[in-house]
Amino acid sequence: MTDEPNNPDDLMARAAAGDQDALAQVFAQHRERLRQMVRLRLDRRLQGRLDPSDVLQEAYLDFSRRLPEYAREQTMPFYLWLRFLTGQRLIDLHRQHLGTKMRDAGQEVSLYRGALPHASSVSLAAQLLGRLTSASRAAIRAETQIHIQEALNSMDPLDREVLTLRHFEVLSNEETAAVLGIKKSAASNRYIRALKRLKEILARVPGFDENSA
Repeated sequence: MTDEPNNPDDLMARAAAGDQDALAQVFAQHRERLRQMVRLRLDRRLQGRLDPSDVLQEAYLDFSRRLPEYAREQTMPFYLWLRFLTGQRLIDLHRQHLGTKMRDAGQEVSLYRGALPHASSVSLAAQLLGRLTSASRAAIRAETQIHIQEALNSMDPLDREVLTLRHFEVLSNEETAAVLGIKKSAASNRYIRALKRLKEILARVPGFDENSA
């Protein structure tokens, strides 16, 4: 029934009408996916000044202000719209804190030049490093991370972004295709190819369990 308190359509309608509790509930449903996206794309030079919670707090204000507009037009799937808002807020915070240094990421190789801040090879390598089974000492971990970064850098940029969206942000194939503006079949084929390539490369990295990739 549409008048049930937790009915998604009713919750969204109340949120769009300005109900603060409903706004908070709707945003909370997607918070962890958004946090992962921000964690991957937050410039590492801002560590200590910003963290994903800071970005999400700013994004929530944008969400609460712009939801009525989205509810009227619904130009894209809701989560992708919410992800877009969060990404735009992340860009603004990068610009605010880094200014002209935004494009100077040192040794961190940007993996794909899309609409949002780029996931760097450092960020993705750190994600994969958390799945290692035996690299516990700092020196081993540092060497292993370099190997993983090199593996990521050797991949096709679009394949890497598909891998980021599917494997790390956990977007569906349909969502990934929509974000990149490609056909669903192309997104699926690229993901399969990228995942296979990544496993082949990482199988040669000491301490990496290929079943965890």
